Amino acid sequence: MIADYQTQCQRRVDAALNDLLQPPSEALQRLYQAMRYSVVNGGKRVRPLLVYAACEALGGEAQQADGAACAVELIHAYSLVHDDLPAMDDDDLRRGQPTTHKAFDEASAILAGDGLQSLAFAVLADERCNPHAAELRLAMVACLAQAAGPAGMVGGQAIDLGSVGQRLDQAALESMHRHKTGALIEASVHLGALASGRADELALQALQAYARAIGLAFQVQDDILDVESDTATLGKTQGKDQANHKPTYPALLGLEQAKAYALELRDQALHALRPFDSGAEPLRELARYIVARRH
Repeated sequence: MIADYQTQCQRRVDAALNDLLQPPSEALQRLYQAMRYSVVNGGKRVRPLLVYAACEALGGEAQQADGAACAVELIHAYSLVHDDLPAMDDDDLRRGQPTTHKAFDEASAILAGDGLQSLAFAVLADERCNPHAAELRLAMVACLAQAAGPAGMVGGQAIDLGSVGQRLDQAALESMHRHKTGALIEASVHLGALASGRADELALQALQAYARAIGLAFQVQDDILDVESDTATLGKTQGKDQANHKPTYPALLGLEQAKAYALELRDQALHALRPFDSGAEPLRELARYIVARRH
């Protein structure tokens, strides 16, 4: 089921992203080429899937969530472009292809990331892309800004860079990853719920508990794959975390205990969805997929 749902959502968000990434003038061709390369060059589209699935779990329609789905993927893509830069993780491969700064150059990669970030907020604010009432669009912008900024993803990356070579305890490691990875995943679910127009406080609390669990599970599984998988399967350099002396769950807990923890987090996510009916089945399948994926 999840494969069909993933394909359906990928096609939907990819078509919308393609429309957004058309250069408005000849002078901006190279910038938009770098932006497009950073977005359409593969990717699982997990965050847009979560947007659509959360919206539909509350009885909304997919088209209500298109703007939010595009916005979270644009933020995610920007973060990858900047993470791969020599001053950050210094990676040559992303999604099995040269990273943006390798395919273009460092300046183009920085500008492409900047462009993708600002475009994400423009999409949420624009009624043509995100056809909701102004008050709801403002709430969406605030949600994404919180998740993407120093209180979320950017803050997590700063903690990550400052933790190289250090041994963090589990609480510190989880705090870092709830910022770096979990914040945008939580925002994806929250934005999908808002897009439905049917989110009440109880539903939002249950979805937040779900999102917190899968956000952390996603990072635990990433750490496991960095140990167990290979570069061709991952689409990025295998063993990079260990080579860079980064704190990870397998290094802290051991590989088997890290796997057990990922399954525990999956079960927490499924438990959080107990109040929902079969309309939330894509969310349940995504929780299972996140800890079963091999790349």
